[in-house]
Amino acid sequence: MNTYLNALGVVCNLGAGKTTVAEAMFAGNDSGIRAEQGWIPGHQPPLGSVRVELPPVPDRLGYRDNRNNRLLLAAALEIEADIRAAIARYGAARVGVILGTSTTGIEEATHGIAAYRRDGKWPAEYHYSQQELGAPAEFLAEWLEISGPCYGISTACTSGARALMSAQRLLRIGLCDAVVCGGVDTLCRLAINGFHALEAIDLQRCDPFSKHRRGINIGEAAALFLMTREPGPVQLLGSGASSDAYHMSSPDPQGAGATKAMQQALQHAGLDATQIDYINLHGTATEHNDSMEAQAVAGMFGTSIPCSSTKSLTGHTLAAAGALEAAFCWLSLSDARAERRLPPHRWDGQADPAFPALNFTHVDSHLPAGGRRYLMSNSFAFGGNNAALILGDGA
Repeated sequence: MNTYLNALGVVCNLGAGKTTVAEAMFAGNDSGIRAEQGWIPGHQPPLGSVRVELPPVPDRLGYRDNRNNRLLLAAALEIEADIRAAIARYGAARVGVILGTSTTGIEEATHGIAAYRRDGKWPAEYHYSQQELGAPAEFLAEWLEISGPCYGISTACTSGARALMSAQRLLRIGLCDAVVCGGVDTLCRLAINGFHALEAIDLQRCDPFSKHRRGINIGEAAALFLMTREPGPVQLLGSGASSDAYHMSSPDPQGAGATKAMQQALQHAGLDATQIDYINLHGTATEHNDSMEAQAVAGMFGTSIPCSSTKSLTGHTLAAAGALEAAFCWLSLSDARAERRLPPHRWDGQADPAFPALNFTHVDSHLPAGGRRYLMSNSFAFGGNNAALILGDGA
């Protein structure tokens, strides 16, 4: 049974909406990564903040109001007409919501706890439920007034990718006729300082796969798809996942779990490695992830396949990353200019000699003309949690 990604709504530091985000991303515009004060004491880390004005949460859902939900709503509004049409066609009980997230309302909770310690009481606007992992999905379902399956997925940096995988299962087993799926995460002190404590934050611009790489820049984003069985512009052809549990925060150095996820995705899609035209790498610019991923990709695909990490453009958007980077593949396959451009790899060009020499894209890279094209998007997370998606041309 085929499943299609019929519509895309996206907001990140590159801008709001498919057109704006696509033009900035394909141009390799990294101006959205900027040093900011107030997040890490004594430092100004580069962050991928969303700077567009976000829509207000409707009054009837005021108890759901936080930045995470406002960012999510901004992405949902871009495809609201498509979603409402699906609800009218299939019925409110046949449309589900599956979202990957990790930060939810934790930044607001941080302020609430500070106020409680200072004043001895919780502020009136504080609601514990805002920081529950299912809260963004529940907010979206309440806003849309739908009653299909609704839940959140929080598997760290694979969450957004796994949300798409779960949505595809709901369609294939017949529980839903349409699923709103993707990922959303916003900047919060807990996550930023946690990564800083792990010495995983680069206090300069991140450099994926460079010999000078020092760690990640964190960003925020929301990427939402409407997935159905009705033919659309892009098809979700296959997916694969593994959980090798190698270490709490470091990947298996040989990339065994990553390799297994990519192999499963190929098998699920009925493809072999030679048919993949491009890979959006997880590419965090950390020492261990880039080493592992370079070996795993080269071992399965060789070193001639075009690939890139887009985290030097957006920052690492954590639970939203898998959905956002699948969105970049979606934009390549449905490029409005009909040029089928590929996401460029922005870095200092100083390759790590210990890595296989991967074929990184640049701002003039395109998919080959003619024929059906297949793109893979990788996401890897703490605890050895791995996911790979394969997208291809749709109807």
